[in-house]
Amino acid sequence: MYTDTDGVVFRQVKAPAGRRMILIFTRKYGKISVGSSVTEGKGRSKAALAVRPFTYGRYDLFVNRGYYDLNSAEVKKSYYSLGEDLDKYMYASFVLELAEKMLPEEAPQPAMLDLLLAFLASMERKKTGYLTTALAFEVKALSIMGALPVLDRCGVCGRKRDPSAEKGKPAAFSVADGGIICRECLKKKAAEEERNRTGQLIYTPKFDIVSIIMYFLKKPVSAFDSVVLEKETAGELQRIIREYISYYFDIGNLKSEGIITGQTVTC
Repeated sequence: MYTDTDGVVFRQVKAPAGRRMILIFTRKYGKISVGSSVTEGKGRSKAALAVRPFTYGRYDLFVNRGYYDLNSAEVKKSYYSLGEDLDKYMYASFVLELAEKMLPEEAPQPAMLDLLLAFLASMERKKTGYLTTALAFEVKALSIMGALPVLDRCGVCGRKRDPSAEKGKPAAFSVADGGIICRECLKKKAAEEERNRTGQLIYTPKFDIVSIIMYFLKKPVSAFDSVVLEKETAGELQRIIREYISYYFDIGNLKSEGIITGQTVTC
């Protein structure tokens, strides 16, 4: 069967006989591996340019018993220029790799594809604050994948959140319990931690994590072209969200993440 679809290239992997497997996040079929004799280093043809990572392209495929083979390809939009700025490239690589790990095989997620394209477009325009835009992607991705943290009630006892009763103290966040937890449950977990040394992933941020996450959800990615979180806030929120994604999607260390943590960049 012959078909076509648009999609974003995640990466290439060498295969036997000089071929490559191109991992593409497609609109019709989700994340798929496509066999190809075309490589990004083979000339300047349209197909060669279209199989580069950070490329949004149109792909003509032959599908046979779950195997995909590339017949032809053309570039719709290349974000390869992000590599001209090291900080941009680091965060764009992180989001691309994270999206790859979050997505299951062959499960269409057009909303995630649109989110990824919006993120890449925003990164092209942005001059600073790349971590803020990456955080916007992560929060929105969690919502699309149906894994958003519980924000309106305690993840342990189910009691509804009452900001007026918190006396200005930001909500605590428990990764294992799937979201915010009330002060009473936080005290119980602290006592349990003291007794058993369980190493629970509980955070007590100095900022209002609920308000920030809700702001990320309500605004389009383009709104973050001119929004930059304070460095300490962005860094702590990234640790929390990254632990949360790792816990619920079983994602370990990412290659791109090591580059980010080893650099001092603008949040």
